[in-house]
Amino acid sequence: MSELPASWVKTTLGQVVSYADNETTDPADMPPVAWLLELEDIERDTGKVLERKTVEERAPKSSKNRFQTGDVLYGKLRPYLNKVVRADQDGFCSSEIIAISPGLLDKNYLFHSMCSPDFIEYVSSVSHGMRMPRLGTQQAKSAPFALPPLAEQTRIAAKLDELLAQVDTLKARINAIPALLKRFRQSVLAAAVSGRLTAEWRALANASAGEEQSVAWQPTPLPLLGELARGKSKHRPRNDKRLFGDKHPFIQTGEIANSAGRIKTAKIFYSDFGLAQSRLFPKDTLCITIAANIADTATLDIEACFPDSVVGFIANREKCCPKFVKYLIDVNKQNLEAFAPATAQKNINLKVLSELAFPMPPLAEQTEIVRRVEQLFIFADQLEAKVASAKSRIDHLTQSILAKAFRGELVPQDPSDEPASVLLERIQAQRAAAPKAKRGRKVSTR
Repeated sequence: MSELPASWVKTTLGQVVSYADNETTDPADMPPVAWLLELEDIERDTGKVLERKTVEERAPKSSKNRFQTGDVLYGKLRPYLNKVVRADQDGFCSSEIIAISPGLLDKNYLFHSMCSPDFIEYVSSVSHGMRMPRLGTQQAKSAPFALPPLAEQTRIAAKLDELLAQVDTLKARINAIPALLKRFRQSVLAAAVSGRLTAEWRALANASAGEEQSVAWQPTPLPLLGELARGKSKHRPRNDKRLFGDKHPFIQTGEIANSAGRIKTAKIFYSDFGLAQSRLFPKDTLCITIAANIADTATLDIEACFPDSVVGFIANREKCCPKFVKYLIDVNKQNLEAFAPATAQKNINLKVLSELAFPMPPLAEQTEIVRRVEQLFIFADQLEAKVASAKSRIDHLTQSILAKAFRGELVPQDPSDEPASVLLERIQAQRAAAPKAKRGRKVSTR
């Protein structure tokens, strides 16, 4: 803990609050309409409750901790998740949640201090357990705690609530942008394959060519635009170890679905034996899935093999632009899925795909469409990168604000405030006068 203002005191959590002195209640003694909070109801890092359920809805089988309005509720399981909330009503909670009465502290200051970077770093370092680490009671009580004067606690908490609310607003706006960009890309593709994107360009081109030379869009099946062929994987069983090695990339449907449109490498490779029973498709082949995920597409940046659940389209570049064909498939994905029979695993066959006629403009217009789409997508990609950078800065801003607050740098000190040392004495005197906690270890009214 860095140097603190003179009116502050360096102490520990266990010296200022009664940690883990919770009253437990049997399920039969809980009112059915009471709030019952579980760890999964708390959103990490935000202090927000995602869902509220009653005792009746949850039907608990074991005892739960009781909490009161104003308590700070702290998730001790996997404490690095930073699950902390302020109770705005009475209720019960999982034994993995510790209810902490703020006592003489400002409840909001206590809440924010347990969300601070220093506190999270400390509890993460002292938690025990590998898979599901927990914060032990003694370790929690020993957590360093910066204690300001009570009046300053209130000022700090109010300022934090104000600033962090503004940060949350920024986050919400930033988080909404990726969905907007996704819709923008979809709109661009829809305009591209419908002719709207190049309507003016086409009108000018047709006017220059004259009425006799102008060419309209024509419905055209893919086999007339290039080679359409299923992947091959003839050998059985398909997991025969002889098939695999480190020579020839072997692409599967999942990799196409997760490729972001281009396949640059592979996770699995065929041996020469594997290649002999398959087919190596050339670079720039458009891969189209016809099973599991129907009509996912990706363009090969490498030579690769794939199974018969994938169709490869090798474009005749004198007739079509491969990227434009990809746009057509992407936009018509839902239409293609509709051709799949209602079975446990949907699929379409090569015949269905071969017989579908797609609206095709002249090659020159296809090229212009691809140019415009790529230009717009570059703009969207640049904006997406700026959004990611802004989001990272906002995340760091939250930590920076909290760190400043608990170094005494967020609000000015007031010389007229009662020093924290006096407040600590009052807390200790109160605890000495009532050595037994107000809350019992176990309560049952049955």
